[in-house]
Amino acid sequence: MKSLLSFTALLLFVFSTVHSQQKEIPTTTNNEDTMKTYVIERIIPGAGDLTAEQLKGISKTSCTVLEEMGPTIEWQHSYVTGDKVYCVYKAENKALIEQHAKKGNFPANSISEVATTISPKTANQ
Repeated sequence: MKSLLSFTALLLFVFSTVHSQQKEIPTTTNNEDTMKTYVIERIIPGAGDLTAEQLKGISKTSCTVLEEMGPTIEWQHSYVTGDKVYCVYKAENKALIEQHAKKGNFPANSISEVATTISPKTANQ
C-alpha cells in the first residue's frame, strides 16, 4: 500500500509539474494545437544509480533521434527514480512516442496521454 501511495504521489507531482511547465516552456513548433502531452514510464533497473555521464549519453541519444524525427515530437523533461524513469513528451500521437523509443532503443513500458492537469491551484478555482 505504501508503494502505491508513493507512486500516486509521484504521478500527482509529475502532472502538477507538467501543468506549471506548460505555461513556462514555450512550444518550439508550429504544431501547438495538435501536440498532446504524454507521460512515459520506462523501467530501467538501477536508473537512480546512473552517473551524470551515463545520463548525458542517454540524453544525447534521445535528442539525436528527436532531431531525425522532426518537429512533431518534443521531450520536455524526465524524472529519474530508483528503477524507473518518467518522461514527459509532447507529440502529435502515441505512435511517435513508440517510434522514438524503438529508434533510441529505450524501453517504453507504458505511455499515457495526459487528459488534464491539476495542482494546488485547482483547489482554489
